[in-house]
Amino acid sequence: MQKAKLTDEELKKKLTPEQYKVLVEKGTEAPFTGELLNNKATGMYVCAACGQELFASGTKFDSGSGWPSFYDIAKTGAVELKDDNSHGMHRTEVVCGNCGRHLGHLFNDAADQPTGQRYCINSLSLDFMPDKKAKA
Repeated sequence: MQKAKLTDEELKKKLTPEQYKVLVEKGTEAPFTGELLNNKATGMYVCAACGQELFASGTKFDSGSGWPSFYDIAKTGAVELKDDNSHGMHRTEVVCGNCGRHLGHLFNDAADQPTGQRYCINSLSLDFMPDKKAKA
């Protein structure tokens, strides 16, 4: 996939205002409100801005945080990690590896998961593509 270079204006037309606030303005949806938080279907979570495959459903777990959580990315380069010193704290921001838009944050607090990591991702930054082979 080629790097997506959608402008903010193009994304304003494509995304809902809530998605735009998260993906472009680096906002955060309220915990326990995301449409994909309790999704247990088999498939792929992709970037709502550009369609880049980000997380396979098999890596999703219930972290109790209120946001969809994943212990690993779908493939190398799916996301990029950036230092985030906003709000008076140091965190690791997760952005789409294709379009560079904000997805959420990475934490190293999932000792019960295979990687020990928790990709804490806003539902609004994701679309879900169900596996066509899986039964509904």
